[in-house]
Amino acid sequence: MAITSEKKLEITRQYATKPGDTGSPEVQVALLSENILNLTEHLKTHRKDYTSRRGLLMMVGARAKLLKYLRAKDAERYQKLIDRLGLRR
Repeated sequence: MAITSEKKLEITRQYATKPGDTGSPEVQVALLSENILNLTEHLKTHRKDYTSRRGLLMMVGARAKLLKYLRAKDAERYQKLIDRLGLRR
């Protein structure tokens, strides 16, 4: 259910804007997207897990806020990110 440290490191390297970058919006959105995908799969089999559903909704909201911030700061980086992640906007 949770992201393994190896997967998290791989995602961080893939979406980092510079070496050692862990806090940029791109990295944060990519990690949240991976968590959202994992939790969505979990909820397909455990339909009554309302606590996890609430966590999922909070993650979706956090990702939306980060994407909104990135769109306001740099629209080109925003567009590249949603294209790479396959998100719709």
